[in-house]
Amino acid sequence: MSSVTVAPESQSIPSGDSLIGSGHEGTVIDQARAWLQRVRGGDMGPLPAIGGFIVRSLLFTFLSPYFLTERNFANLITQAATLVMLGMALVFVILLGEIDLSAGVTSGLTMCLFIVLTNVVHLNWILALLVAFTAGLAIGTFIGFFVARVGIPSFVVTLGLFLGLQGVELILIGSGGLYRVETPAVLAIMNENMPIWAGWVMLVAIAIVSVGTSLWDRARRTRAGVANRTIYLLWIQLAVIAVIGGVVIALLNQNRGTPLYPVAGVPIVVPFTLAILWAGTFVLDRTKFGRYIYAVGGNPEAARRAGVKVVLIRWSAFMVCSTLAVVSGLFSISKVGSVDASAGRDIVLSGVAAAVVGGVSLFGGRGRLMHAAIGALVIAVITNGLGLLNLPAGANYAVTGGVLVLSATVDALSRRRAGGVLIRT
Repeated sequence: MSSVTVAPESQSIPSGDSLIGSGHEGTVIDQARAWLQRVRGGDMGPLPAIGGFIVRSLLFTFLSPYFLTERNFANLITQAATLVMLGMALVFVILLGEIDLSAGVTSGLTMCLFIVLTNVVHLNWILALLVAFTAGLAIGTFIGFFVARVGIPSFVVTLGLFLGLQGVELILIGSGGLYRVETPAVLAIMNENMPIWAGWVMLVAIAIVSVGTSLWDRARRTRAGVANRTIYLLWIQLAVIAVIGGVVIALLNQNRGTPLYPVAGVPIVVPFTLAILWAGTFVLDRTKFGRYIYAVGGNPEAARRAGVKVVLIRWSAFMVCSTLAVVSGLFSISKVGSVDASAGRDIVLSGVAAAVVGGVSLFGGRGRLMHAAIGALVIAVITNGLGLLNLPAGANYAVTGGVLVLSATVDALSRRRAGGVLIRT
């Protein structure tokens, strides 16, 4: 995909201190008015995805008595985890106006390598996993070199790898071959649950980390002489985390098994996903690397003139994307319990869809990891709900495709409304 310049949006690189968190003077009412003004101006962010998630959830709750149950709620979370992780991986390159069509196959290939090392070579599973991550990093380095250094469009490079890596999978696994996952720790990620008390500990930890990060942002902004948001927004944020998190954990702690074989607790995959989401968000929001990604995605020429090493940023983004794709593959084989030569072949377009549906702009420079997570949940709700209604798989593809086209249209129209002119270079 070619790089994208958006005019007349960001023409210069903001100073480091100006992007420490977000701060605006005024009361809570002033903040609400400013937010509404941004929405009217076209900057809707994940708002359409959140609205779609709520509407679809209510619709499937009305159509199926099984949708809003403890068991299905837990299934929905685990079903979405793989797509959430792949969507977050792709955000790093989509923010640059690029694409990685090979991310799904990268996740599959690295898991083929992992399973061969553990089941055939009998290598320690931790060492085998390190080899898999190294392979993912190497693939990202390869892509980044040809895209950032040589100048080949990312669509071409990653499409070539999408095809080529499937051949490597066939060599490793063999046509029609299948290996079962025999590592209990890997299987537990998607199939086991935390103790009931651990869910509440996790919620407290999330609240502490959220408040601590916000206070740290405020302290840095104060030292930099930059305005801070009113402190009341921090307490509102904490209340939202407590209410929503408390409801989710209370539902997941309900017995969704049988009296003889109870099943309760937060799935183990949840803290893994949240930790990576927080770390990735921290990198994008509070480091130079993250600020430069947004700058290059918004206007690469302005970023270059401001001293940003555009080639290195693009190169690094593909390395991060491929490495996180390995985590997505790990989640996938944990859920399925096996690996075959087609691993990861069909998920990459759903990962792109998750990011775009959540509000990440295909034109670059706008979006967050949380947006991709929300988009993945929207797609998971569609898949889960249509499955409960016993509708054919074709309906799932049709609805998901329609939602993707609608989201891309909203993105393009919102940029026009905000005054941006899309210029491809």
